[in-house]
Amino acid sequence: MDYETYNTTNMMDTHVTELEKDIIKEILNIGLARAADSFATIAKDKVMLKVPDVQLIEVKDLISLIGKYENSHFIIQSDIKGDFNGATLMLFSDEHITLLSNVCLSMLNVQKGELNVMQESLLLEISNIITGALVTQLANILKSNIYGSPPKAPKSHIANSLKDILVQHPLFQPLVFTVITKFQHNSKDIELPLLLFFDTSTLIKMLEIIRTFKV
Repeated sequence: MDYETYNTTNMMDTHVTELEKDIIKEILNIGLARAADSFATIAKDKVMLKVPDVQLIEVKDLISLIGKYENSHFIIQSDIKGDFNGATLMLFSDEHITLLSNVCLSMLNVQKGELNVMQESLLLEISNIITGALVTQLANILKSNIYGSPPKAPKSHIANSLKDILVQHPLFQPLVFTVITKFQHNSKDIELPLLLFFDTSTLIKMLEIIRTFKV
């Protein structure tokens, strides 16, 4: 099969109907509900997570989207492996870090722009909890063997850290879910952006499984 034929077939296979988008979002919402409960135990307050958007975007647009956060947010990456290939990115601003450090670590007078070992460990643990709960539910519902790798804080440009997905899949068109984690503390809502995305082959696998469901 030549490149043009494969690309045409690939685009046909990855056509997602509105109903299929709704099913994918509902599956993710189930996983996020479990993640919210786990996060709440360390946040010591109510946590809500929801999936407001699902979109297919080009690689260059994904890199541009992530780039908007790189200079203003501390980014934690967790890769998704096994039957599916993807990643999650949790984005923490200075305000997020200050609040979480105060609530979870009882830290006062947090210096913005600086992270100590305990703070970085906290952000890694939050990402691990949310990604782990989400991946576990995806695996159960879609009956797939998937797992999350230990979270990490990329030290270089985020595109370099994501090269396994972005570079090694030339026909890659990521399926991106923008998830807003709403963290409530003292009646104040703080939103933690989370990006979840999968490569094209994973999207095709997910659609094949979803299309066997009786709806």
